Amino acid sequence: MEWTTQLVREIHLQSQDEAVKLLGRNGEIRRWIQQEAPVRIIDRGAKVVIVGNERDTSLVGAILDELLAAVRTGHVPNLADVAYVLNEARRNQADELGHILSGVGSGLRKEIAIKPRTRGQMKYLDAIKTHAVTIAIGPAGTGKTLLAMAAAVSALMNKEVHRLVLTRPAVEAGESLGFLPGDLQQKVNPYLRPLYDALYSMVDLDRVQRMIEREMIEVAPLAFMRGRTLSHSFAILDEAQNTTNEQMKMFLTRLGEGSRAVITGDVTQIDLPKGVKSGLVEAQRIFRSVEGVAIVHLSRADVVRHPLVQEIVDAYEADSEVQRAARRTNASSGVSEA
Repeated sequence: MEWTTQLVREIHLQSQDEAVKLLGRNGEIRRWIQQEAPVRIIDRGAKVVIVGNERDTSLVGAILDELLAAVRTGHVPNLADVAYVLNEARRNQADELGHILSGVGSGLRKEIAIKPRTRGQMKYLDAIKTHAVTIAIGPAGTGKTLLAMAAAVSALMNKEVHRLVLTRPAVEAGESLGFLPGDLQQKVNPYLRPLYDALYSMVDLDRVQRMIEREMIEVAPLAFMRGRTLSHSFAILDEAQNTTNEQMKMFLTRLGEGSRAVITGDVTQIDLPKGVKSGLVEAQRIFRSVEGVAIVHLSRADVVRHPLVQEIVDAYEADSEVQRAARRTNASSGVSEA
């Protein structure tokens, strides 16, 4: 690598263990950063030295400062964390990213081992803590359901609520329960499986079963909510883009004294019949100025993936753009696609 004007930046460490966590056990974090930014990162035991041009050295220095802040609060960064921090630092700034990665102030219990990993996710959890109703809209992989479940389980363990109610619409993608095999429980279980999976990822199976038996946790299709009042409960409505306006109103009017609700969904993945309005789309319009209701929009920037996955997504999007450009060229020149 050829260097012209070099800037040297030093980051002082408290132990070799910090260097291992900061740069990767086998140096994988250091190698990945060096591939993404034209700098050299040198591990000198008591300090890390960054050498490169002024812009890139300052950028990588800011990134490593934030990662080190996370390390010193007990978080061990992975490549997905580093990719997010680098992208955020390039698009916005690196400030407070270490605080976010460490999950400080998120309000989640440590034993759950779930915490926010992006600015959007931190904002989402803050909204859940401060609002009776939170509506989270965003693509798959942004942590909408998992973080809502972590907040709900934390509230239950902290005795802020008496029970959790987890629900989602049981008719999706044009399928009707009547055409599925088995009894009612067997019919609805495939729809509710993602909620169980999220629950089991943070609470052991035996404890969940005991809570279900004691009716501290209820997992049920949305239709089962009709006619009830949910007092001192934390209710989560998942896949809300597939509710009708009437179903959304029914769910929201179930809330009783001391209850909170989180509604999650992706408005780009609506499976309702043509002509039927999504209750989630209507809710974000109706409640955009209602005090006590928070509307949080998560984006692709909040999808924390392995860096290679992001490259795969970018490659598909680039290919799609090439294909669209070719079709436009063919259309303008009168060439048909045989």
